Amino acid sequence: MDVLKNFKEKAAADLKRIVYAEGYDERIVQAAAQATTEKVAAVTILGKEAEIKATAKETGVDLTGVEIIEPENSAYITEFTDKFYELRKHKGISKADAEKAIKDPLYFGTMMIYTDKADGMVAGAANATGNVLRPAFQIVKTKPGISTVSSAMIMVLKDKSFGQDGIMVFSDCAVNPAPNSEQLAEIAATTADTASTLVNIDPQVAMLSFSTKGSARHDNVDNVVRAVKLAQENNPDLKVDGEMQADAALVAAVAQKKAPGSKVAGQANVLIFPDLQSGNIGYKLVQRLAGAEAVGPILQGLAAPINDLSRGCSVEDVVNLTAITAVQAQNK
Repeated sequence: MDVLKNFKEKAAADLKRIVYAEGYDERIVQAAAQATTEKVAAVTILGKEAEIKATAKETGVDLTGVEIIEPENSAYITEFTDKFYELRKHKGISKADAEKAIKDPLYFGTMMIYTDKADGMVAGAANATGNVLRPAFQIVKTKPGISTVSSAMIMVLKDKSFGQDGIMVFSDCAVNPAPNSEQLAEIAATTADTASTLVNIDPQVAMLSFSTKGSARHDNVDNVVRAVKLAQENNPDLKVDGEMQADAALVAAVAQKKAPGSKVAGQANVLIFPDLQSGNIGYKLVQRLAGAEAVGPILQGLAAPINDLSRGCSVEDVVNLTAITAVQAQNK
């Protein structure tokens, strides 16, 4: 399965408007041109128009069809300021504070989504994850019933015997350093939804640990055990099990010995890591040592599609994440 090709084809079938908040970055300008040419999305770039056009000229790209908005000079400033003030006045901000915030492209882009002037946003090429998430939490917030925003990585493996035809989803690999049991349970549910809606996987969720079914005792193990119980109670139709080691989750012969009777062990296609360290290390090991393609990180749990790039991203990475964001907007 060519996952990225499928995303681009789905995105092209129903164009959504995706905002790029970092128009001062030449990769973003180049990606805007490419995404528009490939008909992945209708793109809006935020930034100073003269600088964006100068970058396009220097890099030899054509921005025909790309919308450019200067947040500081936009006709939307008053509307966005008023709406942001209403959202945040309980925190004691003034109208002047609200206007200053809205002139920040990350806040402006998020408010475009909130007011239905855009369908999603891609940022993070030049901003830390926290900067991208802050306006998202303050403006669009999380989905109903969800309190934990997390990330998913779609892993495309060369060995098709793992996952669903070589496709697996890992979480959380980018957001929560030390999730508690309630957060892990939510991450399991939202990642299963990502697997189902974005890559058409029938999710079989393994919640990982260094222990399988009580083989070791530790507070970290107990956290996962409680998370499994909560995930099963809160989502009775979800195929989720644990705690289990990675080999028990992935290899049928090992599963028969370590977790007999489990309906997930040995055939998991969604792996929930117990903390950010293991999740981040795990996906990068699979990417580098097994030659897997790692697609993401994809933010999940927000009420609108806003995704965070790596600051080391390439132009192609931006375009790929744009396609994913557009498909998320379609599903929303």
